[in-house]
Amino acid sequence: MEKILNLFKIAFRNLKTRRLRSWLTIVGITIGVFLVIALLSLSQGIKEAVASQLKSLGDRILTVMPGDESNPLMGFIAGSKLEKEDIAVIKNVQGVEETVSFNYTLGTVRHKGEAKQILLNSMSLRSGLDVLREYQGFSLKSGNWPKPLRREVVIGAQLEKNIFQEEITAKDIISINGRKITVVGVLNSLGSKTDDMLIWMDEKLFQEITGVQTSTAQQLIVKIKDGEDPQKVAERIEEDLKEIRKRQRGSEEKGFMVLTSEKMGNLAGNILNTLQIAVISFAGIAIIVGGIGIMNTMFTSVRERIKEIGIMKAVGAKDSTINLIFLFESGIIGLIGGVSGTLMGVIFAKLIELYFQIHPIIYLKAYISPGIIIFGLFFSFLVGCFSGYFPAHSAAKLKPADALRRLE
Repeated sequence: MEKILNLFKIAFRNLKTRRLRSWLTIVGITIGVFLVIALLSLSQGIKEAVASQLKSLGDRILTVMPGDESNPLMGFIAGSKLEKEDIAVIKNVQGVEETVSFNYTLGTVRHKGEAKQILLNSMSLRSGLDVLREYQGFSLKSGNWPKPLRREVVIGAQLEKNIFQEEITAKDIISINGRKITVVGVLNSLGSKTDDMLIWMDEKLFQEITGVQTSTAQQLIVKIKDGEDPQKVAERIEEDLKEIRKRQRGSEEKGFMVLTSEKMGNLAGNILNTLQIAVISFAGIAIIVGGIGIMNTMFTSVRERIKEIGIMKAVGAKDSTINLIFLFESGIIGLIGGVSGTLMGVIFAKLIELYFQIHPIIYLKAYISPGIIIFGLFFSFLVGCFSGYFPAHSAAKLKPADALRRLE
């Protein structure tokens, strides 16, 4: 143990004599480890946030949307809708208790002389409000819920203070597409900045001020009966929708998604896993570049210290001793880079978490576990040792006479 400690001291002293080169090499490892730690913790945090939101839906909610599961955004981009006949079929499927249709479009909203383009969202207040409150986490921060057949709306939490210069409060009169509307309530944050910037209204009022037909739907929330298997109900909906589309349109193309909370979780998980692999691959490239830097530094060190190596071997130093000195040097470089990179990654991830607490686009919490920290330190040390192996092996194989003669 004492021998190992002495070799470690020698390696550390050697690095101190080449401070600039050592620190420049450490920077390369630091950047790579920083990226890995920050991206791992944030991507895991996003997974936890998505899982938490999906869990809140419970097992009694299905989502039906136009589009394809292989490319969920295409239905939204193409502006596809579920037709009136599709909605009627879904309502009659065995196991379905309630359906809530959603439509959305941009509208010009004026408040105290200021105009903004805001996304408007429609729903049936008679049938959908209880579902939204029970399963979607809707609750009022202030005011009351709008009543059907009245020109009343509720607004998201972000619209209250952060969009217009003048704060919008319950009982304020705003203009939407030139029509005067009363804001009767402000929602608590739904955990998404996009949702918190919406104006929610009854479907009849939505159709009146936008001209968009609400007999169709851009999204359909389906509440299933208690005791029914969500997966089986989803299969029945798919079968019945396929049948009516084939009969009425003569097309076998599916063109819709029926998502259980489990399927939505898997879909989101697959997207996040792909993203995680991509970002970690880029971070891994940065670490490899840092490792090459360590290798280059150690080869340079071997060339500069040939005489020193020759003297050490001439006085009896074994190959294993020379090997360990150079391996310790490269390992120390990797470890210091790992410590600094891990510390920077943790701080950065926590700053991002703090930002999302102030600006709640999503409820994001950085996932910092002992495993991630140990991984960062251990991985950087291994990269350092691996990068130093070949230079160390090269140094250990030098013969004393050759090393001394080379510098005569």
